[in-house]
Amino acid sequence: MDYMKNFEEAEKIDKLRSKMLKYILYKKRTEQEVRQKFSEEEENAVEDAIAYFKELKYIDDFSYIERSVQEFINLKSLSIKEISYKLCQKGVNKNVVEEYIFQHEDELLEYEMNSAQKIWNKKRQNSEENEIKEFLYKKGYRQEIIRELCTGD
Repeated sequence: MDYMKNFEEAEKIDKLRSKMLKYILYKKRTEQEVRQKFSEEEENAVEDAIAYFKELKYIDDFSYIERSVQEFINLKSLSIKEISYKLCQKGVNKNVVEEYIFQHEDELLEYEMNSAQKIWNKKRQNSEENEIKEFLYKKGYRQEIIRELCTGD
């Protein structure tokens, strides 16, 4: 009888892993997103599956950050604060995000400057300088960057 129970348990875990793998492969996910999606499942099975996929690097928040930041750089104009906020919203640990930002500070500061410049150039035709400065400040751009844009004109 014990054999059947173990077999059924292994089958449950296998089904959960299969569902989780499909979820992860469809679109890269953070550990928190996976936990949230499978919160209705048995906690031990979820923990086991997450540990399994972390070991295989299918769930890796640091590489998720790297891919997301590259996507932001290629497609959007964001401040470093906005990037951090978006990643934390996805459930990435704030310390991991801060570590990534610290390790890539020069690259991200250059990106932030370019992003602010794009916004500045786009908005200056229809907006006052103070409105643009206020907009950039609200979006989390650094004061030094905003100041540099004002004096660079």
